[in-house]
Amino acid sequence: MLTAVLLVSAAGCRHESLPVLGTVPSFALTERGGDALRAQDLAGHVWIADFVFTHCPDVCPALTGRFARLQRELDGVRLVSFSVDPTRDTPEVLREYATRAGARPGWLFVTGPRDAVAALLRDGFHVAFADDGPPSAPITHSDRFVLVDGELRIRGYYHGSDEADVARLVRDTTALRDGGAS
Repeated sequence: MLTAVLLVSAAGCRHESLPVLGTVPSFALTERGGDALRAQDLAGHVWIADFVFTHCPDVCPALTGRFARLQRELDGVRLVSFSVDPTRDTPEVLREYATRAGARPGWLFVTGPRDAVAALLRDGFHVAFADDGPPSAPITHSDRFVLVDGELRIRGYYHGSDEADVARLVRDTTALRDGGAS
């Protein structure tokens, strides 16, 4: 009887397996420090991607604030902020933005050629991106956080502007990091 109770309790503690929703393709971009960042550099690490730009008047400051909170909550998990405005967001600009955000080591800010970034967002992460809007809102991009495992597999999409979804991201990331959501 005790064995059955322990087995049921242990099963209840397991986290359901996360789906595999795609794979992050190879890429080579530039991190805020000027070093190259390739997809393979992130292999072996659980990480979360977001998509922002430094002069965004809308959702980006909130997304960056949530990433700052995630940085404190999720030890051992990398964060990667991809600039959706590589023309303006040079490594120097991203460095200043990261400093203002309180970014610590493990939170990367990357930029690169516009076409490479656009293709990575649309064809790699499968998130919205357009930079041909009117002058008042020239860039449209996803507010999704994307959870990626150590094999560069996309394991979840979460609305970065929804607190309940961010809480689900924390649970899923913790389970994935700790080996409970393979």
